[in-house]
Amino acid sequence: MQAFFRALVSSLVLVAFAFAQPGTPERHFTFHYGFTVRTTNPEAPLRVWVPLAHSDAFQDVKVISKKGDLPFRETREREYGDEMLYAETQKADRAEYEFEIVYDVVRRQSSPRPAGMLRVADQKRLLSPDKLVPTTGLPAELASKQLAGVSGGDYEKGRALYEYVLANMRYDKSGTGWGHGDTLYACNAKHGNCTDFHSLFIAMARSQRIPALFEIGFPLPADKHSGEIPGYHCWADFYTRDQGWVPVDISEAWKHPEQRDFFFGHWDDNRVQFSVGRDITLSPKQDGEPLNYFVYPYVEVDHKEYSNVSTHFSFADSDSGVRSPTVAMNTK
Repeated sequence: MQAFFRALVSSLVLVAFAFAQPGTPERHFTFHYGFTVRTTNPEAPLRVWVPLAHSDAFQDVKVISKKGDLPFRETREREYGDEMLYAETQKADRAEYEFEIVYDVVRRQSSPRPAGMLRVADQKRLLSPDKLVPTTGLPAELASKQLAGVSGGDYEKGRALYEYVLANMRYDKSGTGWGHGDTLYACNAKHGNCTDFHSLFIAMARSQRIPALFEIGFPLPADKHSGEIPGYHCWADFYTRDQGWVPVDISEAWKHPEQRDFFFGHWDDNRVQFSVGRDITLSPKQDGEPLNYFVYPYVEVDHKEYSNVSTHFSFADSDSGVRSPTVAMNTK
């Protein structure tokens, strides 16, 4: 599986360069990824994993600097090929450990991109359930009902599922239960954040034999040239034989209904991707459970997941804030 995703990224980079047209919207910025681990057990072993952004079809990434109170080494998990930094010490001998990675990023607006046939093993993984993303039961029932009478192939079916999620979910982070990407929660509560929107879409797509992939990173505000970033953003894409990989961002379409057509088949350039996939087993393997998704630092103390970690993310546009126009903002 890892070999497939690495080959896929390489081929898509070539496709992106081959099909990118002059004037394709892009955003050039620096991204600061910082965090602090506050230790309360100075004699215990400490282990730290950090997702590492990398270049792919729609972003060029350079690490400007990486520093921390423990030395990093680069690793890669086996299933999806997600890259990461890893650090450890057998005895945590200070109250705080500081870490920061600074990136230079050029992010381009995306569109459907051609791809070859998926291998049987890779297709099987992208049709399989994740822990919180079942492909049977209620999501499958909803998908079958939504697609009854839909003519056309998987591209048209993907659009019908996109419209269903958009019409039936509400971007609302009130109460509890949202934010885990729990498909059954989304089916019943009908509200949540981007993880809930796209988990529902992926579950419904996979239940109908349409391969779909979860992707996660951070959003950049379209109307600011610098500032702090409070949290992550995620999106998805699905595979069809005729169109290749088709990007979707349903939660952004909900927030910006005038762009509902744009966000089926495009991601804008106001983002940076860090990893793909769910149920992530890190490298080296963590002692805790597989990660639901991997965008924040993951820390273990004394072989147990450790949550006393504070994060700080920020960005600043490069080139004095000069950007190419973003098509998404002009789509009606």
